[in-house]
Amino acid sequence: MSWSDRVAEQPVATAVAAIGLLALAVLGGWALRLRARRTRSLRHLLLTLTFGSLLVGAGVALALAALMVLEGDAVWTTLVVLALTGLLATVLVLVASGPLSRDVRTLESSVRRIEAGDLSARTGVRRADELGHVARAVDELTERLDAMERDRMAMEEERRAMLSSISHDLRTPLSALRAAVEALADGVAPDPDRYLRSMQRDVEVLSALVDDLFLLARIEAGRVDLDRVPLDLSELVDEAVEALAPAAASHGVTIERDAPRRVSVAGSPSALGRVVRNLLDNAIQHAPPGSAVRITVDGARQPRVEVVDEGPGFPTEFREHAFDRFTRADPSRNRATGGAGLGLAIARGLVEAHGGRIWINGPPGGRVAFELPVA
Repeated sequence: MSWSDRVAEQPVATAVAAIGLLALAVLGGWALRLRARRTRSLRHLLLTLTFGSLLVGAGVALALAALMVLEGDAVWTTLVVLALTGLLATVLVLVASGPLSRDVRTLESSVRRIEAGDLSARTGVRRADELGHVARAVDELTERLDAMERDRMAMEEERRAMLSSISHDLRTPLSALRAAVEALADGVAPDPDRYLRSMQRDVEVLSALVDDLFLLARIEAGRVDLDRVPLDLSELVDEAVEALAPAAASHGVTIERDAPRRVSVAGSPSALGRVVRNLLDNAIQHAPPGSAVRITVDGARQPRVEVVDEGPGFPTEFREHAFDRFTRADPSRNRATGGAGLGLAIARGLVEAHGGRIWINGPPGGRVAFELPVA
């Protein structure tokens, strides 16, 4: 008699056995779920699943024996086979789960390092399964957090530098103003007119610094109003040279101009004039006495202006940050050698607002040039 005939002869017992096996599988599944929540090792979980499956197989063998489908010898043979299978499955799980356990421990260690604030931690896990997806997601998240933290630290450093620079540049004229006001109020000023002229210069310095700060804020916010009109770049250079000639003379510096008759551009006369004056003023401040500052206008390909002085030029390490706000090649920041470090930052903002570019050329001397789009 075949096993199917034996099962057909006892349908009730077969149904009871099937229900019992199903209940055993469900209860075993719930037990494994509870075990999975409490186990601390993925390898232990895999072994538990393996042995649970073997126990279900043993239950099936015993149920078949009860239904007289398997003879006694066959039952024992089946149980021996299941035992050997369990032994070999244990070896297989221990060997195969090694990389999996190692990757899980690596992922856990990386997450704990990230939790402790080490944003340089990376899992380095490369897998094609769900664990690999999680590891890549953790690495990508950490990279974004690391980039955000670097940006935050850079912004914080920039904020501290800005506050330090502003306080430094405000302190000197304010201190001079306070001393002059106290001297005039106490009636101890030997030459009141000279004190008043000095106070006027300090007020002009403060006013220029505030104006530069507001202009730079508008540039960085993209709210610069540029009334673009056709204009002659050579004429703008002439006006800037004429305006700064007295300052150049006081430093013992001459300004040499090399410009064609007309170079047409479309832009804001006040903004571009400010750029040329800033570059010229910066060159005058750094040119040695008795030297010349040369400004060249070229319109052969693109409207271009270059300002060159005979000073030591920009230090190599400074060129990368020369157009940042509150940066100066002279870290002492004294009023005799320059302003607040906003001139080049404003010049870059205004040139880029016109669609142009500005850069620093190498030595000899200090060389700054900018180009504008063809009108």
